[in-house]
Amino acid sequence: MSRTGVGPMAVLAPFRGFTYNFSAVAPIHQLVAPPYDVISEQEQEEYYQSDPHNVIRLILGRKKVGDSDWDNRYTRSADCFRRWQSEDVLTRADRPSLYVTTLTYDPGDGRGERVRWGLTGAVRIEDEGSGVILPHERTFSAHKDDRLRLMRACNAQFSPIFGLFEDPGEGIFKLMKRVLVGPPAVSFRFKDGTAHQMWVLQDLSLLGEISGGMRDKRIFIADGHHRYETSRNFRNMMRARYGRRSSNRSYEFVMMYLTGMNDPGLTVLPSHRLVRRCAGFHVSSFLEKVGRWFDVSPVPLGESERSADCRRIQDLLAERGGSTTAIGFHHHGSPDVYLLSLKPNRRDEMGEDLHRCLKELDVLVLSRLILQKTLGFSLEDLNNEEVFHYQSDLQKAFSLVESGMFQMTFLLNPTRIGQVRDVAGNGLIMPRKSTFFYPKVLSGLVFNKMDPHETLPTL
Repeated sequence: MSRTGVGPMAVLAPFRGFTYNFSAVAPIHQLVAPPYDVISEQEQEEYYQSDPHNVIRLILGRKKVGDSDWDNRYTRSADCFRRWQSEDVLTRADRPSLYVTTLTYDPGDGRGERVRWGLTGAVRIEDEGSGVILPHERTFSAHKDDRLRLMRACNAQFSPIFGLFEDPGEGIFKLMKRVLVGPPAVSFRFKDGTAHQMWVLQDLSLLGEISGGMRDKRIFIADGHHRYETSRNFRNMMRARYGRRSSNRSYEFVMMYLTGMNDPGLTVLPSHRLVRRCAGFHVSSFLEKVGRWFDVSPVPLGESERSADCRRIQDLLAERGGSTTAIGFHHHGSPDVYLLSLKPNRRDEMGEDLHRCLKELDVLVLSRLILQKTLGFSLEDLNNEEVFHYQSDLQKAFSLVESGMFQMTFLLNPTRIGQVRDVAGNGLIMPRKSTFFYPKVLSGLVFNKMDPHETLPTL
């Protein structure tokens, strides 16, 4: 329910973002990075080496021996942020702005490149249960504590939350595309092959139209659940410190990258499950047990060209998944992949505790009927990263099993956007790693500094 009783009301505001001073620093592709939570230790070091002004120093600083309360990765990020402002490495927009981006990429599905449009602005933070900004994944305390320490040290948001909204006919983005007549402020190709452009919108009339168009929208969090909850915790701390002041104070907002749910450039990848070990596993016994719920079809693998096998398996999963839940199963040493197709009327056996829309999720069919009921894993086991691993690339999942690093893998179709909308819209939560919105939104294109005495215009 909304605050007004007439439906959800998302509040989108322009803000005076910080960007790199493009005329004074290295090319932008050397300065940006993916979100902190997908960066390995090796990649962290590579970003450190790429340029002394790479955003890694802000979003994921190095730990050092002897770190203390007054000298640690968070305080060093804050020092770096202040220094870059004073040295004109970063410059701030002279007027409140919205930032429009395009991301051109090849998802590797054989259909060529596609373009995803994004709009970055400041969105007012909502209380849990407001029905305006809807999560679909559970969060974990350690991640939120880490991000809160960074936000408290820097008074800034360095990476946008990735949000989705329903935009039938692409009305919001058509409005913006009409005015994108000049060259972008930023244009570059990142090291992963993705191409990026960004325009800065400052026309008050246009900003007002865009903000007005968002007022009847709900926003679904695609990526950045931990950072969104951290922003709400930070907002609550600021309210406690400064009192309940104007609802337009900068700390009442979070920087968000928004994409329409109907955008043809929106891609969701699957999160295949890999199992490191399963005590007492015997394939014949497994196939007999799982046959209670699934039709089992062996699919022989070829002698070579594993990439061709992977394309064939992916096509079979997509075809069978059009009418039921389809899951691929492969174990170490097997010459086959087994295609498991859920039999009619078996979803009711997943448990009476599940809402109807949760029973439609392939990841929960896998979890309840295969991992728990057939293989005997507990809920605690399913959250154990020593046992389970997630991989969006089907060929890599195969290679990890065939190398013996993992005992087996379960291959999935991607979760559909409509399923995300239904689950979040009902106030429910999906299992972890149910969605992988690809590509990730880069950090480093624009930053939001939160001055507690500054207000943002709501148009």
